[in-house]
Order: sequence, then C-alpha cells, then structure tokens
Amino acid sequence: MKDTKNKILGLNIKAERNRKNLTQFQLAELVEISESTISLIERGLQTPSIFLVYNIAKVLMIDINELLKDI
Repeated sequence: MKDTKNKILGLNIKAERNRKNLTQFQLAELVEISESTISLIERGLQTPSIFLVYNIAKVLMIDINELLKDI
C-alpha cells in the first residue's frame, strides 16, 4: 500500500512540475534538495516528508491537496 501511495504522489508531483514547464533540476534547486531526490520521489522510490511535500506545493504554487489527491 505504501508503494502505491508513493507512486501516486510521485506522479502527481511530476504532472504538476511538467505543467509548470520545470525540469527536475529546476524544481530541486527551488526546493533546495538534490535532483536525484526529486527523481526518486517522482518514481515512487522515496517517501518525502510532509514538510517537503508542502515546500514542493509552495514552489509549484498549488494547494498541497493537489499533490495528495487520490492517495
């Protein structure tokens, strides 16, 4: 179940990042984490803290609930 939730969250982040025309590198710089961490999160291989999800949502200028939908 955790893997499924991670994958959904990762896909939601990737979709929003693409809507904003940002690369993984650009998003990583804005959130102040590594590009490889963004990659792992988007592939559902790493569980981000709620604080990190909040920061990603803030950078993407969306409500955090958009990233957490369908989880």
